[in-house]
Amino acid sequence: MRFRSTPVHKLAATVISAVIFLFLIHGAHCFDLPGTATEIFQKIGEERKISLAPHCGSNPPILDPESGGGHVEKLADFNTYVSGSPECKHAVLLASDVYGYEAPNLRKIADKVADAGFYAVVPDFFNGEPYDPNNPDRPKDAWMKDHSPVKGFEDAKLMIDALKSKGFSSIGAAGFCWGAKAVVELTKAELIQAAVILHPSYVTVADIKSVKLPIAILGAELDHLASPAVLKQFDDILSANKVDRFVKVFPNCSHGWTLRYDINNSTAVARANEAHQDMLEWLLKYVK
Repeated sequence: MRFRSTPVHKLAATVISAVIFLFLIHGAHCFDLPGTATEIFQKIGEERKISLAPHCGSNPPILDPESGGGHVEKLADFNTYVSGSPECKHAVLLASDVYGYEAPNLRKIADKVADAGFYAVVPDFFNGEPYDPNNPDRPKDAWMKDHSPVKGFEDAKLMIDALKSKGFSSIGAAGFCWGAKAVVELTKAELIQAAVILHPSYVTVADIKSVKLPIAILGAELDHLASPAVLKQFDDILSANKVDRFVKVFPNCSHGWTLRYDINNSTAVARANEAHQDMLEWLLKYVK
């Protein structure tokens, strides 16, 4: 009998080819997960996500190296915006979105964290090269190759080590969009006391399954990647694992609303301020 290829067969062949390709490129460690088909296919999805999603680059800020009430100094060999007294014993690392540490709204948030009694640090994890959507010589995929969230985690570990060497006894971290992945990795490695992630990107179900420390997750109703359905899944996992958590979806908000808001739009400012207050309350509860 002659075999007839159907759409189902073609789909199966495509999936099998993808599995073989990833295995050949990444080796067996690519599938370092429990061996169910669902989990392997999820891993394939994760591999595809390490590119700059369109919404991650929306509403770019006007960068200002002079913004904020703090100052820039070297910390762990990174130019770092710092705010607050170095005499306090509680520090908070703020991991930026793709636009980096010179974004004025991000520095305002760092100043709020400092006003709450923390030593706030915002490192330049991009080494002077934040994402620029108007630079044709550095398209998003090329930029992301050099500034992956995985590298962000390695850099964040250096920052945590530097803070500990300065005598900070309690450290929290907050990550925005791109920076959320590094912060989640810090919690998985139990290198900090508590975490907050805001409109997270690149954070997977597998990541959340490994989180053991208190974590707050602030998401947007209109965020298509970290959607309300995804956040509900995160919440269910954390609940089942008995992890102290706070998960909140902000209605009528889009990805990036806590950072890339219009300061002249009172509604947008109020929504961002609400998220900032939620972040501060979580950090005050578990870090200070």
